[in-house]
Amino acid sequence: MEIPQELVVGLLGAADVNLRTLESQLPADIHVRGNRLTLTGRPADVAASERVIAELVALVRTGTPLSPDLVRESMSILADDEQRESPAAVLSLDILSRRGKVIRPKTLGQKHYVDAIDQNTIVFGLGPAGTGKTYLAMAKAVQALHRKEISRIILTRPAVEAGERLGFLPGSLSDKIDPYLRPLYDALHDMMDPETIPKLMESGVIEVAPLAYMRGRTLNDAFVVLDEAQNTTGEQMKMFLTRLGFGAKMVVTGDTTQVDLPGGAQSGLRSAARILQGIDDIHFAELTSADVVRHKLVADIVDAYGRAEATGTAGGNRAQRRSQLPGRTQAHGSGRRR
Repeated sequence: MEIPQELVVGLLGAADVNLRTLESQLPADIHVRGNRLTLTGRPADVAASERVIAELVALVRTGTPLSPDLVRESMSILADDEQRESPAAVLSLDILSRRGKVIRPKTLGQKHYVDAIDQNTIVFGLGPAGTGKTYLAMAKAVQALHRKEISRIILTRPAVEAGERLGFLPGSLSDKIDPYLRPLYDALHDMMDPETIPKLMESGVIEVAPLAYMRGRTLNDAFVVLDEAQNTTGEQMKMFLTRLGFGAKMVVTGDTTQVDLPGGAQSGLRSAARILQGIDDIHFAELTSADVVRHKLVADIVDAYGRAEATGTAGGNRAQRRSQLPGRTQAHGSGRRR
């Protein structure tokens, strides 16, 4: 195969880092001389390897920086015969670009999730930590605001503790709630100029608030993201979903394996997944460990916990497991620890 000279470095990577990944992953042997690639092996292996190289060249041609992880993900997409998706189409879909940083789907599952947000009014993004559920939803919200498809963004989370109780945190009510909303603020700063965010929040164009603040409202012409939805009760989830107004879009994200509700209460996210299946214009996008874009060990950890839960050896929800720790007792009456 002859590669256009201007694309060779992008394909092979700095210090041939992508080439080494190809050498270890391709079914055919690969040899590079200048801008010529030679593939050697059985005809089927050579054909499969040629398709991978051609797709990677197409990806580099779009200006997408190639990395070993992107090489592996491209090969994973091509290996999925049922999908018939082009890695170049999946991995070069830009959502937002700011100061040289581009936000785009990095896996096939993420691409399908982003497409579902475009095509449906309410989308549930279900999956483990690190799959980009909230980050991509917020990127789509900012994109919709930039395109003037909506007039405001509302980001919300249930204020359920993952260890400390709200009453024991220092400061005012705002100070107590802020740690629960901090991940949403951090993501916003990745996607927008930090100096514009306070102005947009003061004018109500962007609102970051606990879920309790949604009660009694009708959210028109808004892009609403509910994060950590596994920590809603059934009543809270129903309350939130019925806030939907005209011209609005909702994305609900959560991981049903990380429930922090006290006393083993039923997660509203789990209930919604059962009750709302099959309703038109509501989509459930399920992301898996294959869509984790953090350190590769995160995917292994997710899979290990999944196996433990499947065999019943992982215990109850996180709130139950914490209550069973040695020396851990419940608070009573006045809220003081005993």
